[in-house]
Amino acid sequence: MKAIHQAKKLVKKYRHAWVLLYILIYMPWFIHLENRRSIHYYVIHSPIDNHIPFIEYFVVPYLLWFVFIAVTMGYFFFTDKWGFYKLAAFLFTGMTVFLIICTIFPNALNLRPTVFVRDNIFVDLVKLVYRADTPTNVLPSIHVFNSIGSCIAISHSDALKKHRKIQYSAYALAFLIILSTVFLKQHSVTDVIAAVAMACIIYPFVYVTEERKAPKLSHQPI
Repeated sequence: MKAIHQAKKLVKKYRHAWVLLYILIYMPWFIHLENRRSIHYYVIHSPIDNHIPFIEYFVVPYLLWFVFIAVTMGYFFFTDKWGFYKLAAFLFTGMTVFLIICTIFPNALNLRPTVFVRDNIFVDLVKLVYRADTPTNVLPSIHVFNSIGSCIAISHSDALKKHRKIQYSAYALAFLIILSTVFLKQHSVTDVIAAVAMACIIYPFVYVTEERKAPKLSHQPI
């Protein structure tokens, strides 16, 4: 009986986990977009892209994006329920807009190098990334958008405001992640700008409006 009681208490405490079911919508939709065949793709390109060199070392922050997003989501999930809700609302709204855009406006890149000047472990990692991720469905960049969203959540956290080094470290990592998308030729500058624009549009609806409606609920701990 005690175990059942503890289980019920745990479920009640973390019932906000239901929002993570969004992955059941996102992943099948994204996989469908990635596997489409015989479709015309609009090639995304900016003249600025031609002046950005390929730098394989940026594969490190690029891959750290997965850890960054997971750790940020996990932190708010376990410590700040309403912060988690707002972060999830921000990320999942943008990810849904991304899916819609790529569905009605199939897009792709033609920026990846075919020959690598150097041969090292970082180039090998880039090759793995290229094999795992097609150069399609790139506008806007989810790497950039989710990094911005995580930084916004971190900047709004009362608890993390007491740990400025953590905040500044997160901002620095997010900046490197954003740079990595263009230096690895995974995204065009256009994709980055589109992601920033989308973040600017969604931000007021998720954070500014909600905090005006219910300021006492902001930053509510678990």
